[in-house]
Amino acid sequence: MKNIKACDLKKEYNIIDLRTKGAYMKGHIYNARNIDMNNLTDMPHMYLDKNETYYIYCTEGFKSKRCCKFLEIMGYDVVNVIDGYEGFI
Repeated sequence: MKNIKACDLKKEYNIIDLRTKGAYMKGHIYNARNIDMNNLTDMPHMYLDKNETYYIYCTEGFKSKRCCKFLEIMGYDVVNVIDGYEGFI
């Protein structure tokens, strides 16, 4: 699995925030979309394109790691933000 630190993200990346809507509204990485992890893993085809790369984060990187492993098995190009939102602030 590919990893990146939050400080190395670029604003043109496809960034997905797995945190709650409330946490997202309080602050998020620039240009990130908020998608519930259950929705993303249940119906990835509704949110992701297999021809794109997605950078996925949560609060500290644990939930995003599990999500990335699953999506990678499903054939998606994903990168885990290892330090999550905590690494961004």
